[in-house]
Amino acid sequence: MKTNKILVIGLLAAATVLTTGCSDSFLEVENPTGEPLEEYYTTDERIQEALIAAYDPIHWADWGLGQYNALNIDAEIMGDNFWVGGATKTDMQNWHMLFNYEGNENNTLSSLWTVDYSGVKRCNDLLKYLDWATDVTEENRKSYEMQARCLRVFYYNMLWHYFGNVPFYLENLNEPPYTAPQLKADEVYNNLVVELEAVIDSKVLPLKYYKNEKGMNDEGQLGRVTAAMAYMMYAEMVMYQNDESRFAKALGYMKEIIADSGFKLNPDYAAIWETSGEWTSESIWEINYEQSNSERGWGSPLAVGGTVLPTLISPNTFTADAEWTGEGWGFLPMRLETYEMFSDADKRRDATCWDVRGTEYTVRYQDTHIWLHKYRPYDRNFKSAPFDQNLNYNNNFRYYRYAETLLNAAELSLRTGGSATGEAKTWVNEVRTRAGLSELSSVTVDDVLTERHLEFVGEGKRYFDLVRAEGISGASVKNKATTALVPDEYGYRTNSWTAKKKFIPIAQGELDSDPALVQNDYK
Repeated sequence: MKTNKILVIGLLAAATVLTTGCSDSFLEVENPTGEPLEEYYTTDERIQEALIAAYDPIHWADWGLGQYNALNIDAEIMGDNFWVGGATKTDMQNWHMLFNYEGNENNTLSSLWTVDYSGVKRCNDLLKYLDWATDVTEENRKSYEMQARCLRVFYYNMLWHYFGNVPFYLENLNEPPYTAPQLKADEVYNNLVVELEAVIDSKVLPLKYYKNEKGMNDEGQLGRVTAAMAYMMYAEMVMYQNDESRFAKALGYMKEIIADSGFKLNPDYAAIWETSGEWTSESIWEINYEQSNSERGWGSPLAVGGTVLPTLISPNTFTADAEWTGEGWGFLPMRLETYEMFSDADKRRDATCWDVRGTEYTVRYQDTHIWLHKYRPYDRNFKSAPFDQNLNYNNNFRYYRYAETLLNAAELSLRTGGSATGEAKTWVNEVRTRAGLSELSSVTVDDVLTERHLEFVGEGKRYFDLVRAEGISGASVKNKATTALVPDEYGYRTNSWTAKKKFIPIAQGELDSDPALVQNDYK
């Protein structure tokens, strides 16, 4: 993996600057004029440009740099809720091969690697430029620093989850060959968790931003990282690592969110996924997308704008719905077994599963006539885009929700000696009650994992839960990767997941650019 000193702000972002906002239009960045970096990055306004550019790669993953890598699909195709779909088995062949645990250096998530290292580079740039600024207040300086450091952990966290053993550096490389040491996955985790603890301990980031709540309107800030987002990332990391030494601290962070009146469940699960459900009290952190001010198109996949996700995951040439006149590409058809795991009483079923069985349309590979309702397409969510509308849906990606806070807290409580009939039960039942289900009289870690399965279908959580459950005593076979991720009766998945499949292959292009990189043992 190589880095370079090329100034890229503006190269992959759009043309105007918004110096204080961080909402759907906050990624519009002014292209620097070409003077030496040390002379350009001297003002607060221009430091903010660099910070905005550090946020920019968050939006690239769903489509850019030669691949579709919507963050939920990348994880879901390796789990047990969906098929890959598409036109044929060779349509997004890398997804199909990773689905069957036979990925290789030519069939992996190569663009995701590039996206995340682009984010790391831009965060490092911002931290360097801060030393040159002359009119940045101390308060702003600390805010910019901690936002960049938190974002950098976010990008590395993605790399660590998928690739494990990755090059790691906190300062951009200034001398040939511009390569960094490749750390083992445990070493990457150890570096990241300490860095995130430093961000949290600084107490600089606000717990949350409010959208017309508590007499405040922080709408221009929505999308920036917050302390609550950092808390959720911390819990996610220590739980994935099964780092029991940090469970109590993670539980404390979850309790801090729970204790704040600004966070609560949306009483209507289906409403979460509407435009009106964005940045409500259930939102911990979302990735913003916007249709009306879109500059994204077939010739500019990394420009600001909307998301292609609803197009990717919808039925092809579908004409049976007056609310949508677009054309889906047929990826991520839902397994029948996923639909059937919900009870009839569970309100999440119809909000999660778009069941169009009995409807005629062009059937594609692995089509089940059941699709993900959470990000299903509506004309109202893309018709305001000026061009290439199917690339520009305004659906924000719900990355962390308060429901996950409750279930994290329940699991962490149980795994630190908490009672099965105490606070863990209360938190799980809060999620179940919203879903219309009866309360449990006591809960186990396996109950929490099962509830997570029902709550987060299509949100990119299930695969990683299955993998980490390998290290959880008390997790049942249905919640463990080695027993859930096995050949299916349809002949689609013919291989089983093993521990060697935890970290996917590094792309050949990265191995070619850095001969010192060691390929993951994905066999």
